[in-house]
Amino acid sequence: MRLSLVPTALLLCVLATGADTTGAEQPAAGKGPQIVFLVSEDPSNYEATRTIPVFAKMLQDRYGCCCKVIQGEGEPNAFRFPGLEAIKKADLLVVFFRRRALSTEQLGMIRQYLASGKPLVGIRTANHAFSVRGKVAPGYEMWWEFVPEVLGCGNHGYGPEKPGVNVAVPPDAANHPILAGVKLDKWHAEGCLYLVKPIDKKNTVLLTGSVNDKTEPIAWTRNYKQSRVFYTSLGYPTNFDSPDFCKFLANGLFWALDKPVPK
Repeated sequence: MRLSLVPTALLLCVLATGADTTGAEQPAAGKGPQIVFLVSEDPSNYEATRTIPVFAKMLQDRYGCCCKVIQGEGEPNAFRFPGLEAIKKADLLVVFFRRRALSTEQLGMIRQYLASGKPLVGIRTANHAFSVRGKVAPGYEMWWEFVPEVLGCGNHGYGPEKPGVNVAVPPDAANHPILAGVKLDKWHAEGCLYLVKPIDKKNTVLLTGSVNDKTEPIAWTRNYKQSRVFYTSLGYPTNFDSPDFCKFLANGLFWALDKPVPK
């Protein structure tokens, strides 16, 4: 499935409806896990508002998931996600936005979600999701600690974009369920390499990425208190053109949900 070839009209339709599971040929609503995606429209957010709605639609049609994609709005220092209350009933929260300050109320919802032990998945720019530069508006908050405490990594910029990233699977990760049915070893992915080291020693690294003389972990699992967490710094727009990447990401979501990965 090449996501870049999906018509724009479908993308907008899926986003506007929250990618809800409705339609005669789709699984019945409420039968699969409830997944909420939070995305932002930003020139530096790798077209998440284009790729994620289509990925969510694939999860719906192929695996029976009930997905809702929420696109945030407002200025980076005073941002909001309309309908964020949906995470109260969600089984999984997926973060793919960058440098946004949320209101004390909305950030409190996300903190409470994690405090309840529910899982979280972070994609690419999630490693600076709440790391706002400059002052935030009154009544809004940043959360720099989200990166080291929840994702278990650092955020030290990124390498050049043009060379891309050579992806490899560490030998001790080859049999991990998230890699089941996936052929990413020795895959060359477009997009810059995120510099995230050092990462928490308790993280289980699933993929590494290399460019020139640098090698960094680019996907891992971990636990944040009682919450299962999966993060990958992949997520460049053309990464979603790879069926193996989409399968890998879907597997990661199901792992976070503590469910068998789909076949």
